[in-house]
Amino acid sequence: MTSDWTSRAGTRFACEKRPAMGSRGMVVTNHPLASAAGAEMLAAGGNAADAAIAALFALTVVEPMMVGLLGGGTAHLRLPDGTHTIIDGMATCAAAARPDMFTPSQPDKPRVLEAVDRLNVVGGLSVATPGNLKAWCEILARFGTMPLADVIAPAIRHAERGFRATPYLAECVAEAAPDMARDPAISAIYLPGGAPLKAGHRVVQAEYAATLRTIAQEGAAALDGALGQAVADGIARAGGIVSAADIRGYRTIERAPLRGPYRDVEIVLPPPPAASGVHVLQMLNILSAYDMRAMGFGSADTLHLLAECLKIAFADRAAASGDPAFVEVPVARLTSRAYAEERRALLDMARARDWGAGIAAKESANTTHITVADSEGRIACMTQTINSSFGARFLVHGTGMIPNNYLATFDPRPGRALSIAPGKRVTTSMAPMIVLRGGRPAYALGMPGGLRIFGSVMQAMLNLVDHGMSLQEAVEAPRLWTQGDAVEMEPAFGEAVRADLAARGHAIQRLPHVGGGMCAIGFREDGAMEGAACWRADGTAIGVGGGLARAGVRFWPDAAGPR
Repeated sequence: MTSDWTSRAGTRFACEKRPAMGSRGMVVTNHPLASAAGAEMLAAGGNAADAAIAALFALTVVEPMMVGLLGGGTAHLRLPDGTHTIIDGMATCAAAARPDMFTPSQPDKPRVLEAVDRLNVVGGLSVATPGNLKAWCEILARFGTMPLADVIAPAIRHAERGFRATPYLAECVAEAAPDMARDPAISAIYLPGGAPLKAGHRVVQAEYAATLRTIAQEGAAALDGALGQAVADGIARAGGIVSAADIRGYRTIERAPLRGPYRDVEIVLPPPPAASGVHVLQMLNILSAYDMRAMGFGSADTLHLLAECLKIAFADRAAASGDPAFVEVPVARLTSRAYAEERRALLDMARARDWGAGIAAKESANTTHITVADSEGRIACMTQTINSSFGARFLVHGTGMIPNNYLATFDPRPGRALSIAPGKRVTTSMAPMIVLRGGRPAYALGMPGGLRIFGSVMQAMLNLVDHGMSLQEAVEAPRLWTQGDAVEMEPAFGEAVRADLAARGHAIQRLPHVGGGMCAIGFREDGAMEGAACWRADGTAIGVGGGLARAGVRFWPDAAGPR
């Protein structure tokens, strides 16, 4: 254990993992083999972009429940000249998609997006046009230095030779097993002998290794040919509507990030269709008027304030978040100090309240994250997903690939900001955050967890900036979350705090964890980097130090040489 942290408010927790240090680079992912794949690229002379893409390809093998080539994601990149850019690789609705293609299972509950018979959650009809492979290949070509074949080699090796399943993977398989049992291909890998695999089982993915070899030779162009047709055919056999033309026509979008001040730092996050940037900046504007450090981490006042801010953010998110090509998102209004003052004036520190949207609606939890940095100033902060655990929960025949189930994130009701429309991009809570101090990177962090992502990432940032935690403490600290119903709390928040919040009117729900495993890097003034991953996943930080020999040094093989 690295520390036993106790706040002035009495909340106590112990860190379960240790941070890593590096000078030439740092890779933090939610699986040790993926972190090793990224570190291998840095050791071979590659940069952060090379390492990030290698780690992501490896994750598609060793963390298949969270990320895949047929998913989507958001990449936040910082370049050596200080430029920040967002590569939007989020999935899109197929051309044949319709706002009324699903029937809501609970039409009287607007927060419930599940359709009748779970058709938008499992199976072919739940699949959206994927963006990951094209986005990763574009990032490598534009910002990396190494050939795709070299970057993809660790993923091929682990798919072909196999790897040992972790307890975390085994738990995810057990949870998804009833759905996966319907598909013989995915069952053959993850339900050997008809039962969920156990920790330590060797997972071999021969078909997927062959697919990766094809991609290593052809790149993203493979989706324009036989591989793309095979994917479309497999989705169609499962009842889906994503066509080969949809796959060929997919394009990434480069976007400018959103930026905003908080205390002595600047927060940089993705813009819409990601909801994270808008609503984190919105919440920070409200919180900036309070002395969070004096309130104390884990105090009833702090947690009440966080819960109320989250409810405000989610009320506004439901009204006006979405793809800006389809929905008018009032970014300037939501992120303004004036709007924060309006909402803050309605906040009662003694009592929880129900919050409606403060803006007019414009009608019409399973992920992975990597954080990578190199010594030249590049940072790749990337959140990627196939949406639910194991996505649509079937394999595309002959390819070994698991499709996303991204249509589950859309509202099955027509006429809403999040309603389905052809070509519409998925709205996401992904929050690959880079924190600057004096214009220089101080922290880069992100995590999986669906709707719980941006609130949890913000809490980790507050742990660092307001509460003075170390990086390891900040990512492992207990979390709270709500979108307006029950307030989810991790066990480390004590009974006295729970009772205080309940007395203020909060409905409290205890959960073993809120959100997924966070991956973070801290940047020191002397150029050193610290990497940290938390206990909620198989997260591993690997730092690269040392370097090449000093010029002029050579080996002296005979006894006459220097000793």
